[in-house]
Amino acid sequence: MLRKPRPSWGRGFFVPLTLAPSSRYRAVGHALLRVLEGTHVTAIDVSDLGKTYRYHHKDPGLRGSLSSLFRRQTLEKCAVVGVSFAVEAGAVVGFLGPNGAGKTTTLKMLCGLLYPSHGAAQVLGFTPSRREPAFLRQISLVMGQKAMLWWDLPAMETLLLHKEMYSIPSGQFRQTVDDLAELLDVGPLLRVQVRKLSLGERMKMELLTALVHRPAVLFLDEPTIGLDVVSQQRVRDFLRQLNREQGTTILLTSHYMADIEALCPRVLLIDQGRLHFDGSLATLVERAAPPKLLSAVFARPVPDAAIAAALNGLPLQPTDDPLRIRVAVPREQTAAVAERLLHAGRLADLSIEDVPVEAIIRGIFSETATGGGLQ
Repeated sequence: MLRKPRPSWGRGFFVPLTLAPSSRYRAVGHALLRVLEGTHVTAIDVSDLGKTYRYHHKDPGLRGSLSSLFRRQTLEKCAVVGVSFAVEAGAVVGFLGPNGAGKTTTLKMLCGLLYPSHGAAQVLGFTPSRREPAFLRQISLVMGQKAMLWWDLPAMETLLLHKEMYSIPSGQFRQTVDDLAELLDVGPLLRVQVRKLSLGERMKMELLTALVHRPAVLFLDEPTIGLDVVSQQRVRDFLRQLNREQGTTILLTSHYMADIEALCPRVLLIDQGRLHFDGSLATLVERAAPPKLLSAVFARPVPDAAIAAALNGLPLQPTDDPLRIRVAVPREQTAAVAERLLHAGRLADLSIEDVPVEAIIRGIFSETATGGGLQ
């Protein structure tokens, strides 16, 4: 079983227990945790955060190169604009948005990899852009498209390097590696060259490497990208257990809605650098007001006129079965349409389903891109 977390509650108030050489400090830390038990402690606090990139425009070819030497055109791109939110310690929050929305830029600012153009961010009581050692010891960032592992070396070599970087005691290091390897089911692979591992196995090793120093806050940027459905589920199960047993605060970006539905009670929706929604996934779906999907299978052919009268102008969706009809029905009309279909002919089956969450989010992205957004 994983050990209970010792997150940071603020600068000058916390002894980093994962690095403390004396049990005396551990006792002090446990006492502080008991005092704070039941209170809401903010792990991440973002206020009016923004990031603007400056870049140069150059026409292609030799003419464009020569022209840019004398008349360089400088442009600006606002990647993040006035984003504000707070995340309590121990929470799992999903960060949603289309490509280029500003998700990764925000995560990088929260990790201290990028300096914000304006606004302020606090993570565990620290200012990320200062990159203080005490701060870096308590966070970790996993990016699905970038690797921390050395391609030609076994993962254990990288883990040993992290052990020295974070000054992890040998006993704690062995215990943490054993616990995480068991949870991720990668124990026999620790001494296999990374390039000989599958994509799913490498992703698990990335997670293990990111967590070997027991961070209080974990930033995940597309952690299941490119994984098969089995590997995706195992990663989700691991993150859920990690949060439940260690209380690790997790901020997760993903294009797979299954990740968000399984892990994140709360979601942030960002598009074009602006925060459009902050709340539960169920509230987001409710505010989008999606229709219900009604599917009916008739026991025998029914005249088109009878079906048209029952649907009252609602457009049919294509199906492979001539006896089956599918139609998107506004929620308030669902019962009336179902009743009319029951009278239109003999039904063999009738089902009413919700629109997949992925389709709802895709529709929200389309609306925000055209200036509609959530009301």
